[in-house]
Amino acid sequence: MNDLTSLFDRPYRALVLGASGAIGHAFVQAFQADAHCTHVETISRSAQGFDLLDANTIRQQAARCQAMGPLDVIIDATGALTLDGIGPEKSLASVQEDALLRQFQVNAVGPLLALRHFAPLLANGPSIYAKLSARVGSISDNQKGGWYGYRAAKAALNMYLQTAAIELQRKNPALRVVALQPGTVRSELSKMFTASVPQLLEPHESVAGMWSALRSLPVKAGASFVDYKGEHIGW
Repeated sequence: MNDLTSLFDRPYRALVLGASGAIGHAFVQAFQADAHCTHVETISRSAQGFDLLDANTIRQQAARCQAMGPLDVIIDATGALTLDGIGPEKSLASVQEDALLRQFQVNAVGPLLALRHFAPLLANGPSIYAKLSARVGSISDNQKGGWYGYRAAKAALNMYLQTAAIELQRKNPALRVVALQPGTVRSELSKMFTASVPQLLEPHESVAGMWSALRSLPVKAGASFVDYKGEHIGW
């Protein structure tokens, strides 16, 4: 039995960022249904005014959660594909500076600031900080091109997670930092891009797969990049 299996097989406390989204809500439901989870804290834009574009709200919510005691699992389920009405670019001719910068703000910089402020809340010993990423953020797996802003932001996010894992594991080698690929899930985020998807997942199906992947992660240095099937993705 590895230390992560032990984490989920004893009393633990969890936090979900982006809890009002389809996947975030499904994670909350999974934690609530798990008898070993003694508490799941939720943070979302709608309930607490949590805003990835406002560092003060990130810091304030982390400070609020600090009073609750150490956490064992943090899931960051935030992210956006279409921003300000602008979806993924299909060609270089569609690239716009403002849209590119906003993608980085929402899908890379904001999550890194969340990691900065929430990671210190994790208990020492076996613990998890997992962030939703995307397969399109893999440089080695890019076969189709396009989606410049979203791809690049997710690739940057993956680098942030890897870099933070190296630093944080110096103090806590049992910490697992994970980039999670949820598959294509039926949600507001993806509804405009699912017409040709052969396997569209319901949120609870995606979360069940990611939950299983988290439980079976091997001990390793650095971050992991895995999909909802538990398969590792090349950076």
